[in-house]
Parts: sequence; structure tokens; C-alpha cells
Amino acid sequence: QVQLVESGGGLVQAGGSLRLSCTASGRSTFSGFATAWFRQAPGKEREFVATIRWSGGTTVYADSVKGRFTISIDKSKNMVYLQMNSLKPEDTAVYSCAAKAGMIYSELSTPRYDYWGQGTQVTVSS
Repeated sequence: QVQLVESGGGLVQAGGSLRLSCTASGRSTFSGFATAWFRQAPGKEREFVATIRWSGGTTVYADSVKGRFTISIDKSKNMVYLQMNSLKPEDTAVYSCAAKAGMIYSELSTPRYDYWGQGTQVTVSS
């Protein structure tokens, strides 16, 4: 059973940076998987942020974070990272890690992931 645990959230001022981490476990390798970050702000629907394929490294970003956020993986540690720069108050949300095997490209930015973490809070003050 795949398990995902996020860490790295916190309070930061606008313009600052944070790096979120997602520890993936339950498999010796995540080859063939896609792992993504989603976020949900109070009173709003869950929103796609970024995703990466472990095989090939294809990445997809939401328009709202392009040029500011970078998703990456460390295959040796089964870790997924989200480097967030130039943070804005509207980035405030609970950020969750998600994973699924065998996703086609058109699915990558949708919530059709099988495994989800509990989330970590990111708060950006103005």
C-alpha cells in the first residue's frame, strides 16, 4: 500500500520561499508513477498545482504557479519536492501530495490520483 507523508509547510511572508517534501513509501520503486501536488484553500475546491512523472520526468504546472514553483523527485530517497518561490497570500492553502501509476498525459492535472497524503499547511502573510 502506497503511503504519502508531507512536510515542510509553515508561515512565510509574501515574496518568501518554502520547500515542501513528500515521502513516498510502500514500494521499492515508483517507476511508472506520477506524483502531484494539489492545494485547497478554505471554502475553495481542491486545485492542481504541479505533477511529475517518475519515468521520463515530464512535468505539468498550473498557470498560477508557473515560473514560481518547481516540482522535483529524488528517486534514491523516494521523495517528491515542491520548491515554492515568490509566494503570494493567495498561495495560502493545505498542500497535499498524490500519486498514481500509469496515468496518461491528459489525466495528470486532474484529481484522478489513487493515493493521497494528509496535507501540510502553507500560510503566506501579506
